[in-house]
Amino acid sequence: MIFTTAQKLAAEALGAVLLLAVVVGSGIMGEGLADGNDAIALLGNTIATGAGLVILIWIFCPVSGAHFNPAVTLAFLIRREITPSLAAGYVVAQIAGGVIGVILAHAMFDLDIMQTSLKARAGAGQALGEATATFGLVLTILGCLRFRPESTAMAVGLFITAGYWFTSSTSFANPAVTIARTLTDTFAGIRPADAPSFLLAQFSAAALAAGVAYWMFHPRREPAPSRSLKA
Repeated sequence: MIFTTAQKLAAEALGAVLLLAVVVGSGIMGEGLADGNDAIALLGNTIATGAGLVILIWIFCPVSGAHFNPAVTLAFLIRREITPSLAAGYVVAQIAGGVIGVILAHAMFDLDIMQTSLKARAGAGQALGEATATFGLVLTILGCLRFRPESTAMAVGLFITAGYWFTSSTSFANPAVTIARTLTDTFAGIRPADAPSFLLAQFSAAALAAGVAYWMFHPRREPAPSRSLKA
C-alpha cells in the first residue's frame, strides 16, 4: 500500500493528539481518583498510556510508521529510512498534534484550556532517566523491526509501561510529549524551564541508540585467523 505525504502527516498528527489525550487525561483521572496517593495515580496513568500506545501503533503504523515522536523520527533519519523533508514534516505534525491533545484533555475534564505547568522535574538524575528511557525505547523499536516486526507495538507499550516505574523521570521519552506537557499544570506536567534538559537527553539518546542498533543488530563475519608462514 502506498500512502500520500498528506496521509502520513495526518496520521502522525492524529496519533500525537490521541497519545497526549491519553497521557494527560489518564493523569487527570488517576489523580482525581487516587485520593492523594501518587502511586495509584501513576499506576492509572501507566496502564492507560501503555495500552493506548499499542493501539495507536497498530492503527497508524501501516500509514506513517507510527512514530508520534521526534526522537524516533531522528533515529530513522539517521538510518536514511526517511527523507529530511518528510522527517521535518513529521516533527511539526507530532508537536502540533501533541499540543492539541493536551487541549483536548483539558476540555474533556472542564479545566482551563491554556495552562503552564508548575510541576518541577529538574536535575541530572531526571535528565539521565530521560536518556535511559529514550535509548531503551528506540532500541526496542529498532530491535523489534529487525527481528520481530509483528511484536513492535506490544513491545513499545510494554517498555513505556515499565519506564514509567523504573526511570526517575517517569519516561517521557518523546520531545513532542515533553513540549506538550509544559502546557498542562496537572499530574502529567513539566515546567517549561525543565524541558530543555529533557529534550537534549532524548535527542542524544535516540542518536546513540540508532548507532548501537546499526552495530549490534547486523551480523558480521569474524575476520579469518591469519596463518603464519613456516620457514
